[in-house]
Amino acid sequence: MKIVFFLFVLSVFSFAQFIGINPTTLQKKIDENVVVIDIRTPPEWIETGIVPSSKTLMFFDQNGNYDVDQWLQKFKSYVKDKNQSFVLVCRSGNRTGMVGNFLSKKLGYKNVFHLENGIKSWIREQRPTIKN
Repeated sequence: MKIVFFLFVLSVFSFAQFIGINPTTLQKKIDENVVVIDIRTPPEWIETGIVPSSKTLMFFDQNGNYDVDQWLQKFKSYVKDKNQSFVLVCRSGNRTGMVGNFLSKKLGYKNVFHLENGIKSWIREQRPTIKN
């Protein structure tokens, strides 16, 4: 499954149908109670903190490994159906680009957003983070 996921992501990355948002729009989504999922690693969460109200759900580990089935099982506890809006957050936007494409193109999720330039953009605007 790992190779299939990687090849799929490479083939569709440039044709993304999910939406990149800035920190201001992310705050509006948080105010609307949209689910925010931080897919970074535990050391990254500790280093920077997380966007308030985020759910921490690591996708890639420190070595770049992942378990799609296990991740999706946990993900579905937050995102109940394919029409529910949610926002993905990573460090710089690269990982959320891959995961967001997979969720929207391969699995058919309709309202996939990601924080452009990741938590770095949130912090650059001096927005608050919380410790996980």
